[in-house]
Amino acid sequence: MRLKFSVLCCCVLPCLLVATGFSSSPLQAQSSEQTAPEIRLGIIGLDTSHSPAIIKTFNNPEPTDKIFAGFRVVAAYPFGSQTIESSASRIPQYTTEAQEQGVEIVDSIADLLSKVDCVFLETNDGQLHLEQALQVFQAGKPVFIDKPTGSNLAETIAIFRAAEHYQVPMFSASSLRYTEGAQAIRAGKIGRVLGCSTYSPCSLEPAHVDLFWYGIHGVETLFTCMGTGCLSVQHTETETCQFSVGTWDGGRVGTFRGIQSGRSGYGGTAFGDKAIMDVGSYAGYEPLFIEVAKFFHSHEPPVSSQETIEIYAFMQAAFASKHRGGSMIEIAEVMKAAIADAEQLLEGKLVEPSK
Repeated sequence: MRLKFSVLCCCVLPCLLVATGFSSSPLQAQSSEQTAPEIRLGIIGLDTSHSPAIIKTFNNPEPTDKIFAGFRVVAAYPFGSQTIESSASRIPQYTTEAQEQGVEIVDSIADLLSKVDCVFLETNDGQLHLEQALQVFQAGKPVFIDKPTGSNLAETIAIFRAAEHYQVPMFSASSLRYTEGAQAIRAGKIGRVLGCSTYSPCSLEPAHVDLFWYGIHGVETLFTCMGTGCLSVQHTETETCQFSVGTWDGGRVGTFRGIQSGRSGYGGTAFGDKAIMDVGSYAGYEPLFIEVAKFFHSHEPPVSSQETIEIYAFMQAAFASKHRGGSMIEIAEVMKAAIADAEQLLEGKLVEPSK
């Protein structure tokens, strides 16, 4: 039986769309296109390689895809991880690079929000995301939250509940969701997916649930192919890898191998009732950025909150299984505990949204 989370909608309610003109006259349509207002983008967090890639893509005077035309990153707030050395050490360099690209560096998230229409929340440290996202939601700005959505399942649920409360469009995803093979499998190329095995690098960060930090890439690929409906997870940790086995409704089985030693990479195999297919390897940031650009135009999240939360519940259950000697953990168990914790995290922090 597929879990239903009553406190979480499959998508948050969209904000009002920016009005755009339309005319059947080609000349008038061309004129309208030429005068269309620029969509101003802001970045929170210059502590990840994703941030300069965003600036390079969206501020390119000759965009690689027409979807990027009409956007511009105009402001950035650098912080960002301050306790995770591998991330914090990047901030000075990425700040300088952003300034060289004409991006204004601001002193606060509030200042950034006053200058932009949409937000990339790129802070590498998931522990900071709830506090930062609340400010974005209260300002009513559509936001893409980069991985990990939170440092644990409770924070992730709290973020989605806050977005729903303020009726602000948001979504969160790994770029590995948009590999060509995974998208073809999702679209039904091999028929009904009966199982899938994926792999990715899996470095750990102590302040985050194990797979949240980097295993998210392979787990997101797994769910892209399998869809929702995971019921339970068992997890094994060895000297070389993190290995999770999930059981889905209908007896379907999906596995994730988090590579920690030896040759690394991204990929996997999906097993359908019509064919077997490779899920494909890393295809760069652009396929994800295209989806984010569409989202900033439409305010319609391309991935449901239910699916993203279930991805993080899978990883939280794997973490619990590891600490219980590899025993099977039901998704319902970790969800129940995380929902209670999310309510505590949000206590007194949600004000009535402005009309």
